[in-house]
Amino acid sequence: MKNSKLTIARDARQLAEALGLTPADAVEMEVRSTLNDKIVEIVRRLALTHAQVAKLCGTSRTRITAIMNRNTQDVSIDLLLRILARLGYRAKISFSKAV
Repeated sequence: MKNSKLTIARDARQLAEALGLTPADAVEMEVRSTLNDKIVEIVRRLALTHAQVAKLCGTSRTRITAIMNRNTQDVSIDLLLRILARLGYRAKISFSKAV
């Protein structure tokens, strides 16, 4: 059996590097995670059920449950932005030179 080495990633860039992904993948992971965190925060603060959020946002309860469980692998960034908008929020995007 091959020995495994424990790696701790402190941010999306380090995680992508550890997984052999590109810097572009790291950016996507970071954006997706930030959007997901905000949606979870808003839904909890508003004390909405998954069914209520799904109806409000025009998507399925199953998809909202996945998002609330931070399982966004099959969820587009477009949908995450649309959900934020339907919850009454908009994302502010800023750019900086990659390090």
